[in-house]
Parts: sequence; C-alpha cells; structure tokens
Amino acid sequence: MATHSRSGNRSAATIIIVIADIMALILGLWIVMYLLDANRANDLVNFIQNAARWLAGWSYDLFTFHDAWARVVAGYGLAAVVYLFVGHGLANRLRHF
Repeated sequence: MATHSRSGNRSAATIIIVIADIMALILGLWIVMYLLDANRANDLVNFIQNAARWLAGWSYDLFTFHDAWARVVAGYGLAAVVYLFVGHGLANRLRHF
C-alpha cells in the first residue's frame, strides 16, 4: 500500500515539474522574442506573447524600470523563477512525503 502511494506521489511530482518547466519555458521564450524584436504579427510569436502575459499576469509591469526591455526581463523573468521554484519545491515535498 505504501509503495502505491509513493508511486502516485512521484507521478504527481513529475507532472508538477513538467508543468512548471513548460510555464517557465514559455516565459523565457517571450523574453528572448521580445529582446530579439520578433515579428508580433507572426502567429507563434503572438501565441507565446499572449500565453506569457497570462502566466505573468501577477508580475506583468510589477517593476517600473525606465527601459521597456528591463521591465519585460524583470517582470516575466520573476514569474518564470517563481514557477520553477514553487513547482520544483512542491514536487520535492511530494516525493519525500
């Protein structure tokens, strides 16, 4: 019985890590696309921008740096770091539970 529970915890931990990593990847992609001045009329760029804005809704424009690139890097970067930290931390707790 305990083995089944541990296996379920490991599976849940893996799912949480994958989701956190994908969220951080989307945010990181948007930062790179923004810095490289990607064509916002492109469907992929538009999708990544919208997904990143939704994921970073709580940290979007949190910082008031003068330069727009610094606001993007700080705001979206903070969200990516938080998702990675919380996701991996929660997964580690599940694995050891």
